[in-house]
Amino acid sequence: MQESIQKFGRALSGMVMPNIGAFIAWGIITALFIPTGWYPNEKLASLVDPMVTYLLPLLIGYTGGRAVAGARGGVLGAIATSGVIVGAGIPMFIGAMIMGPLGGYIIKKFDESIDGKIPSGFEMLINNFSAGIIGAILALLAYIAIGPIVLLLNNFLRAGVETIVTAGILPVASIFIEPAKILFLNNAINHGVLGPIGIQEAQTTGKSIFFLLESNPGPGLGILLAYWMFAKGTAKDSAPGATIIHFLGGIHEIYFPYVLMNPLLVLAVIAGGMSGVAVFSLLGAGLVATPSPGSIFALLAMTPKGLHLAVLAGILTSTIVSFLVASVFVKRAAGRMDDSELSKAQETLRDLKGTPNTSVSKTAIAGNDLKKIVYACDAGMGSSAMGASTLRNKFKKAGFNVSVTNCAIEAIPADAQVVVTHEKLAERAVKASPQAEHIFVKDFLQNNVFEILSERLANVKTAPILETEIPKNQPDSSSMLKRENIKLNCPSTDKETAIREAGKLLFKSGYVEEDYIEAMIARENDITTYIGKGIAIPHGVSSAKEKIKKSGIVVLQYPDGVQFGDDTAYLVIGIAGLGNEHLNILANIATAIESDEDGGEDIVAKLRKTDKIEDIYHIFTM
Repeated sequence: MQESIQKFGRALSGMVMPNIGAFIAWGIITALFIPTGWYPNEKLASLVDPMVTYLLPLLIGYTGGRAVAGARGGVLGAIATSGVIVGAGIPMFIGAMIMGPLGGYIIKKFDESIDGKIPSGFEMLINNFSAGIIGAILALLAYIAIGPIVLLLNNFLRAGVETIVTAGILPVASIFIEPAKILFLNNAINHGVLGPIGIQEAQTTGKSIFFLLESNPGPGLGILLAYWMFAKGTAKDSAPGATIIHFLGGIHEIYFPYVLMNPLLVLAVIAGGMSGVAVFSLLGAGLVATPSPGSIFALLAMTPKGLHLAVLAGILTSTIVSFLVASVFVKRAAGRMDDSELSKAQETLRDLKGTPNTSVSKTAIAGNDLKKIVYACDAGMGSSAMGASTLRNKFKKAGFNVSVTNCAIEAIPADAQVVVTHEKLAERAVKASPQAEHIFVKDFLQNNVFEILSERLANVKTAPILETEIPKNQPDSSSMLKRENIKLNCPSTDKETAIREAGKLLFKSGYVEEDYIEAMIARENDITTYIGKGIAIPHGVSSAKEKIKKSGIVVLQYPDGVQFGDDTAYLVIGIAGLGNEHLNILANIATAIESDEDGGEDIVAKLRKTDKIEDIYHIFTM
């Protein structure tokens, strides 16, 4: 049931989140120009109704259809959504969330049914007319049947919520909302229920409290402050950086592992949420649109004129209450807390989110036949090299005679038996090497590849280990990593800024042309360069290799971390690799990290805290 609800929540989020910019644009126009806004203007305020009635639902419908069947599905999703919009007296967000994916699904099934059956030369004609005919049918169906049903459902939900508000028990909603956030059900609640109802209310009154129920950063802030004040070890050290990311950056997921470390803290976030909602209700607080991300800056930007103190009072109250309740539980647990608890909680969080580290294709190579494994990434420059080095070290310790190499996806050798790649590159990898077994991972260091393969190899007689796959006669590592290119105590920032700083350092040191920096951003936008265990290795896309003058590496230390999606990187290692010259350094890093598993000090934790450049330089070039 949890998995199904999470899947539903992710589907709703996938339709709404790409269009949050449009929601914010609508919110800004509303806040500025409606009669109760900052600068009332009747002419400019005329934009408000068309945007919320037509633009936003159509964008949601298009995005939902596109997610199912690409651009063609997006067009059908928008056409189908128009049917539920016309004649409705309210913004049809729920209708768009239904008709968008439905339109994409139907056109996808139609295309599959005629695949390979269209006479040559008639493809465009049939594609255009099929989309038009199916779209017209869906629009009519939506207008006649789906629209009234959605309107009825919407009115039922609204009546239920209004009953809660009228009874004065809206704070009770926090009993469901706050634990749901920890379980990653927040998108289903926020974008599926609270957002649409809030927009309807904001149209009438110019504000809505429903935009504050889930986005209030106070409960999470109280949790993090309690850890900052009373915890020990990594949890205490990481709390200040997490506080900045959560409160200023609006990434609420950062505090979820801290709650999972001590599940009793769910009482703290509930208490904080309820007290905050009570203050919001008492003072008449509300926002004009959904703040996204849930940063204090976004909340204040969406606050209508004259209500900033009311919003801040609710946030402050929820922070204080959450902090006071959390302090009791954190103090009790501090004596038995160690550095492993946070990492365990993060793994639990990954499981709760429904995002396993590793998945395997149906083909399986038997252990006695397994001889060659290839890690593949877009450029074959960084992520795959680290993954290959890590797996190679594990095989070496276990005594397994298996070759492990890395390369770009387009260069996967024909004799590769197992290909390991990022899940977002799955389609390209299978297309490039259809004969191989494929293992898809979320990051290249923290995954179950060794466990999956070693289980097959357990009964195979071990043999002398193959020589290392790192090429011989490589240049001295010191020529690629210079002490002046190791920067310590960098202030926490967003990942794009961190990547640009690494790129600028590579450019300044003469390793790359300046255009390589944008290629690094493009690589990150395509697939994250976070590889696990607190390390990110940003580098350019494969097409940017011509921008590399010579191999080089730079290291930026962020003691408070940089958020890479749901993960936090403390070391950002910028890479420019010509050929395989940089692999020695990556192998050194992988070897050092693997040594931690023998019970030694966590190398990333050590390098995250060190104030000595020599510590990093020695480990990376040893």
